[in-house]
Amino acid sequence: MEKDRLIQKYNVPGPRYTSYPTVPFWKNDQLTEHEWIDSIKRNQHVFQSNEISLYIHLPFCESLCTFCGCHKRITKNHSVEIPYIDTLIKEWNLYLSKLDFVPVIKELHLGGGTPTFFQADQLIRLMKALFGKDSIDPTQHELSFEAHPNNTSIEQLEKLYNFGFRRLSLGIQDYSPTVQTAIHRIQPFEHVIKVHEFAQKIGYTSISHDLVFGLPKQHVEDIESTVEKTLLLMPDRISLYSYAHVPWIKGNGQRGYDENDLPKNEEKRALYERAKELLEKAGYTEIGMDHFALKHDDLAKAMHSKKLHRNFMGYTTQSTTLMIGLGMSSISDSWFGFAQNNKSVEEYTELVNQGKIPVFRGHILSDEDLIIRKHILDLMCHFETYLDDRSIIHSLYPKIKERLGEMEKDGLVEISKHIVKITSKGIPFVRNCCKAFDQDLNKQELTTNLFSKTI
Repeated sequence: MEKDRLIQKYNVPGPRYTSYPTVPFWKNDQLTEHEWIDSIKRNQHVFQSNEISLYIHLPFCESLCTFCGCHKRITKNHSVEIPYIDTLIKEWNLYLSKLDFVPVIKELHLGGGTPTFFQADQLIRLMKALFGKDSIDPTQHELSFEAHPNNTSIEQLEKLYNFGFRRLSLGIQDYSPTVQTAIHRIQPFEHVIKVHEFAQKIGYTSISHDLVFGLPKQHVEDIESTVEKTLLLMPDRISLYSYAHVPWIKGNGQRGYDENDLPKNEEKRALYERAKELLEKAGYTEIGMDHFALKHDDLAKAMHSKKLHRNFMGYTTQSTTLMIGLGMSSISDSWFGFAQNNKSVEEYTELVNQGKIPVFRGHILSDEDLIIRKHILDLMCHFETYLDDRSIIHSLYPKIKERLGEMEKDGLVEISKHIVKITSKGIPFVRNCCKAFDQDLNKQELTTNLFSKTI
């Protein structure tokens, strides 16, 4: 079968392209605070905008989900909440003291870990400190948070809504009891119904469900059942993520099951294709890579108007070029540079208490990096890019075209003069197309223990 042949051919290790250059190829292992702040000031000088996106990493979870690749801290001790929120506020104030402009938070996302590990009052205390007011106008700022249905309370939903939050993402993964046991995430559908319906009743305007395909012991009937249950609630957005099996990076957390329990190649892709079939039949539009939205949702509108943007928070309708990450392990993006905070809660806290921006590594982009980044972003968001003769890309074009040769033969991309377009047949292989532009990957042989598989 043609589809199976293509999966066998192109299912190779590759980046997810939440950034370019990708994290393993960042060149500043000892990025200084001065270098990082300078890149932010360059952003402000070039783009003349004080609007920013803010990502806040809340790393605590009460139990370990063995599929998870996030930086987290497992604890049932909720006394960690107050000091961690205190540190986040201090870190934000450090930025305010070092920047030569007053940032306006246009977009904010609470990620984790488990943001709903934190009591509602602690989350609101943080919001008031960041915005300097008791509530915000939700038409002027887009605020969202990730929620674990098992521990999301009515109080959290109400207080965050009253402050100005209108978006939430519910971590579902899969409803199969067998799969849930394998990934150590027991989560009854009834809990999801309760949180989803109450959020709708309060007035949240965009509710997303996060599903994962390729999980251990997951079969087509499991994904069918999970999608069918999801469609009973018709969330505005659905993320259908590919499980990234990288135990050599994430340690023992992803070793909670036998490697033979993982669906591979054609079997794994069949899970996505079946879910996609059911979602599109129900009225969802595929957005970029691994995302779906109903036509009324802003994400679908941004996709059709070619205003979709992508950063470390995922696909977004906001086009801010500066994203600041607060919290342990958070990644920031000034467009001209990337910076990651220290990955240890203790070391992160100590640095902030010393009055230091807690970055420990990053990358300052070269002129070539900036141009390649723009093309990869266009491919990830719009499935096409225009190669301008006047740019550095012109000198790289012959090599890029050569690397895309096999994909062009297989009907996955179309190349006409200076436009590279991914066909509908080629959308599952978008990451492979991006790899042709990736100068770092093409300067050295890619090892199998660097990235997960592309499909």
